[in-house]
Amino acid sequence: MKIADTLYFAAILVGLVFPCHAQNDSSKASRDSLTDSQLILTTRLLRESDSLQKADNEQKRQLQQQLAQINNDNDQRKKELQQKLSAFEQADSLKKAAATQRILRIKAISKGIPVVPFRDDTLFYIYNKLGPLKPSDRAQNIEHKLRLLADDPFFASDSIKIIPNENNIDLIYNELVLLTVTDDDALWLEQDKAQVAQQYASAVRNAILQEKKDSSLQSVLIRIGWLLLIVVVFSFIVYGINRLFKQLRRRIVREKDRYFKGVKVKEYALLNQQKQIGIVFNILRIVRIIAILLVFYITLPFVFSIFPWTKGIADKLISWTLSPIKSILLGFLHYLPKLLTIIVIYFVTRYLVKLVNYLAEEVATGNLTIKGFYADWARPTGSGVKFLLYAFMFVVIFPYLPGSDSKIFQGVSVFLGILFSLGSSSAIANVIAGFVITYMRPFKIGDRVKIGEITGDVIEKNLLVTRLRTIKNEEITVPNASILNGHTINFTTSSKDLGLILHTTVTIGYEVPWKKVHDMLIKAAVATDGVMKDKPPFVLQTSLDDFAIAYEINVYTDHSHKMAVIYSDLHRHIIDEFNAAGIEIMSPHFIAHRDGNMTTVPAEYLPEDYQAPATKLKMEKD
Repeated sequence: MKIADTLYFAAILVGLVFPCHAQNDSSKASRDSLTDSQLILTTRLLRESDSLQKADNEQKRQLQQQLAQINNDNDQRKKELQQKLSAFEQADSLKKAAATQRILRIKAISKGIPVVPFRDDTLFYIYNKLGPLKPSDRAQNIEHKLRLLADDPFFASDSIKIIPNENNIDLIYNELVLLTVTDDDALWLEQDKAQVAQQYASAVRNAILQEKKDSSLQSVLIRIGWLLLIVVVFSFIVYGINRLFKQLRRRIVREKDRYFKGVKVKEYALLNQQKQIGIVFNILRIVRIIAILLVFYITLPFVFSIFPWTKGIADKLISWTLSPIKSILLGFLHYLPKLLTIIVIYFVTRYLVKLVNYLAEEVATGNLTIKGFYADWARPTGSGVKFLLYAFMFVVIFPYLPGSDSKIFQGVSVFLGILFSLGSSSAIANVIAGFVITYMRPFKIGDRVKIGEITGDVIEKNLLVTRLRTIKNEEITVPNASILNGHTINFTTSSKDLGLILHTTVTIGYEVPWKKVHDMLIKAAVATDGVMKDKPPFVLQTSLDDFAIAYEINVYTDHSHKMAVIYSDLHRHIIDEFNAAGIEIMSPHFIAHRDGNMTTVPAEYLPEDYQAPATKLKMEKD
């Protein structure tokens, strides 16, 4: 038994490995050969199991006979036999149950060779060989003989008879042996040979009679009539579909002003009436074609099922239609628990995001105060928390997505991840810089700042870029990474409290007393609009140059956004003060001692009798 079991499961393994190759090879002969080998080994195991069962039954019968021969109930021998019989029956019961389960497993794996003489209708299966004929050879011989009977115009079903032949039973038509039922056939079906022969005879008679009926002229004419009727019905349905869609088109054209008024997004006409009608007509055309194809596909199985020799095609068409639908429905039903889990995770995340939005707005508007947390941090922090929530939601949902465990899905995910990593390095750097800048708080919306060489007002800042508007109304976009790597000057931060100091430098000749210069500069600064009155201006002497002294006037202002105007006004007042005093501003440098040249002071500030100094010449004699 152990050797037979080993051979059997080896054959099963071979049968499982090689059929895949045979299917790829599309070789029916190879498949039949493997099936024959598998069936022969299975038949051998069934015989051995049946022999052991018969031996056990014989041993049990002998024990029962020995018990029947003992008349004395108190005989010790009788008690021993009864105990032995009881133990044997228990062991036999367990052995039978195990053998039954083993035989069921064997039969579930070992498929017989079908006998299909006519089209796709299987009459019965052949499971074992007969003499030199393998199961596949027996099946082919039976099919050939049954086709000969179907072609016989004088066939009589009563001529098919069952005749015992030594240990087998033959199914005979006149002198022709159609098939033989053996003990092994009965063993496979767990029936008596006579019962199996009766079933095979009935199946053969019915199949031949049905084939002759299907091939008769009357049957063919009736089927042609049904075919014509189906074609006529199909034509009427297609005609009705076309007529229905023509009426729909006419109604749309007739009542277009009622149903189609265009689509506008604010003031932009996204779709006018004609475009809408064109889109609807295209949709109707597609729906009409789909409806006709659907009717045609439904009609094909009826057409193919009319004739017996095309009935298999009808079954395949129906199978092709129902199998995908069944697979989709079963897949959807099996996926429902995961879908519900995804929905629950999504709604939980959605309400958490709403809570984060609410808290961020409350902090941003000042309704909620958190110690050490600035209001301008609220919205960026809320955006970061929302991003983390959605990222966590995707990570949790990912295993529940259909096909997430497939190699293709995982490969595409890795490919997209690599593309994202390689293509978004600068974007990620800007995002990280945006977060850092947010919590550094170097500026806020509306501040006048200088970033690198760019000076302007901050009009927008997000996680990627910061936008500035210069005094010339130029809108400049600066990446956050550049801001983080450079330096930023904020003119607005301290202008309200400390006051922003604006300064400019003039150079005045050494002949002008410095106190007078100080007084004139301060007078010009006080006369300038936008300068803080409670913080007096002051003057610094920054350098002693070759021809002049550099004076720096410093003024306080709380209007950082008017720096350019204040500078212009301050320069204008300085020019007026020095011109009124008749003092030249030595910027750029002028020669201090003139000889025959006009002063640089404008004429309206000069006295009426002013004359340029005469040219002086000095001559020396040798």
